[in-house]
Amino acid sequence: MDDAALISRINELVREEQNLQETTGHDPERLRNLEVTLDQCWDLLRQRRARSEFGLDPDDASPRGERTVEGYQQ
Repeated sequence: MDDAALISRINELVREEQNLQETTGHDPERLRNLEVTLDQCWDLLRQRRARSEFGLDPDDASPRGERTVEGYQQ
């Protein structure tokens, strides 16, 4: 997935997350899954950009698991 497709996917997930949050009685499990998927997409985009910046192939970046991306400290 290239950067443009990844950004498009992120935008779709954000819209779905916002719609879900606005719904009374929304599905908390679905919301949690969306949050994790968004974190994974953002992480993959950062990996791709970092690889490009240092002259490496961005296509060699790969999604990281939930435990990894949810374990990052802000």
